[in-house]
Amino acid sequence: MSGRHPDPTRAFDMGPALLFVPGDRPERLSKALERADAAILDLEDAVAPEAKESARAAMIAADPDPARVIVRVNGPETADFARDLDALAQTRVRRVMAAKAEDPEALAPLEGYDVIALCETARGVLFAPRIAALPQVVALMWGAEDLVASLGGTSSRHDDGSYRDIARASRARVLLAAGAFGKSAIDAVHVDIADLDGLSNEARDAVASGFTATACIHPGQVATIRGAYAPPPEQVAWARGVLAAAEGARGVFRHEGRMIDEPILRHARSLVARAREVPRGAEG
Repeated sequence: MSGRHPDPTRAFDMGPALLFVPGDRPERLSKALERADAAILDLEDAVAPEAKESARAAMIAADPDPARVIVRVNGPETADFARDLDALAQTRVRRVMAAKAEDPEALAPLEGYDVIALCETARGVLFAPRIAALPQVVALMWGAEDLVASLGGTSSRHDDGSYRDIARASRARVLLAAGAFGKSAIDAVHVDIADLDGLSNEARDAVASGFTATACIHPGQVATIRGAYAPPPEQVAWARGVLAAAEGARGVFRHEGRMIDEPILRHARSLVARAREVPRGAEG
């Protein structure tokens, strides 16, 4: 790659709160879109095997909003993948989340779609850079529980709710792979619905680390995610001040006792952009 720093925010314009909706309950989409920034209509884990065909039919009948709906299809290695794509072709949806993405070649049938590749197995995490390099992939997401299950483990978290090292390492690898190829990164769901403090801490860490959005499984989690992604007023004021000072500066300069160079200016631009996208006080 060249010395240019890719801007992942240009690859994926949904977020910060992405709410999963069961694929066999498309009547919940309108309510989900009232609460969240975008909805992920889930044809995979949220739908029992015997209900998948009816879920596909319900998706077609619902005619989801292509501007704010992502459809999660079953993994490319499953028989349901091709059936999901046949059904998807009968809708206007152009954004697809590929569950259990592992083999870059298996994502070839999704050319023409904007693909969010869900790296949630050991192989998927290891192949994340190759997956991120695909032109149809606009974002990577990681998943903790499927990842640990693929390793034969039993839990992605310690008793205190913090991630185990393997989950933290996988989260970082997926984020790095996305950033290296100018793609966005989406953070995993927080499955403890009642633990809003834990969700807030994870979402604040996600945005500070470079994630573009966080997925969630309950409408009650949306406001917490938005609040975490909305930068505090004092940070926004600092960022605007730095950018204003940079207009009259040449190269590295000093501002409020701090050395300012191009990486710091990129941080400031990101804060100002987030303030526009998630205004503080409008998180709920």
